[in-house]
Amino acid sequence: MTIDHTSGAAGAPVPPTTVPMVMGIINVTPDSFSDGGRHLTVDAAVAHGLDLLAEGASILDVGGESTRPGASPVPVEEQIRRVVPVIEQLAVHGRVSVDTRNPDVARAAVAAGATLINDVSARLWPVAAELGVGWVAMHMAGEPATMQLDPVYDDVVSEVCAFLAERATQAAQAGVGEIWIDPGLGFGKTLEHNLTLLAQLDRVVALGWPVLVGTSRKAMLGRLLADSDGVAEPVDTDDRLAGSIATEVWAMHRGAAMIRAHDVRAAVQAAKVVAA
Repeated sequence: MTIDHTSGAAGAPVPPTTVPMVMGIINVTPDSFSDGGRHLTVDAAVAHGLDLLAEGASILDVGGESTRPGASPVPVEEQIRRVVPVIEQLAVHGRVSVDTRNPDVARAAVAAGATLINDVSARLWPVAAELGVGWVAMHMAGEPATMQLDPVYDDVVSEVCAFLAERATQAAQAGVGEIWIDPGLGFGKTLEHNLTLLAQLDRVVALGWPVLVGTSRKAMLGRLLADSDGVAEPVDTDDRLAGSIATEVWAMHRGAAMIRAHDVRAAVQAAKVVAA
């Protein structure tokens, strides 16, 4: 799908009004929370990416550093070694983004063919402006290693909206032409914070920039599904498809223009139904 990035009020891109897009996840990591180690080799990651494109992914998000709660930083050189050969091979088949918070990794990925920087730190807009590529600003409280220890907000929706509006405005003023905002579910937020953001996602959408939402297989779903089944332990990541689709459909219905998903085929089907 082609995105309409025509500027709206105050230079904000107008969110697309057709079928919401699906960003397919490719973690070239040994320790990502859901699929760590499954696509660690270049051949495995490329094959998975081609499968996701065949299932209808609009863009492939390649990451070489896990940002799950408690994750340790990965050296820049290692991140580049992991993602660049994968991006080089996939970029000839479809659009690719790089999931990184490091400017050097972003530059190497763009040189390899990535055209979007998916930035959990929301700090890399100068790099996106410099390179002439798109940028996703995500809200994260703290760092992955510590973000879930004790997240506290006075008003989570207002604070997330204010942060994203500030960063997106700075990016627009710097000359970034394609800007996405992501409320960062699961990144420095309790279950209640996540549910409140989902319930009031229309307030994030009302900021005027297209919204990307990622709920796929996240811990919040493991807890909710465990509660619904009356079991103590969170449901395993591979058994969270129903919860993923439910929250993705909700997000699309509330105005999300793109969702980030592991289960691309099901998410694409859901997006078509929502649009209809």
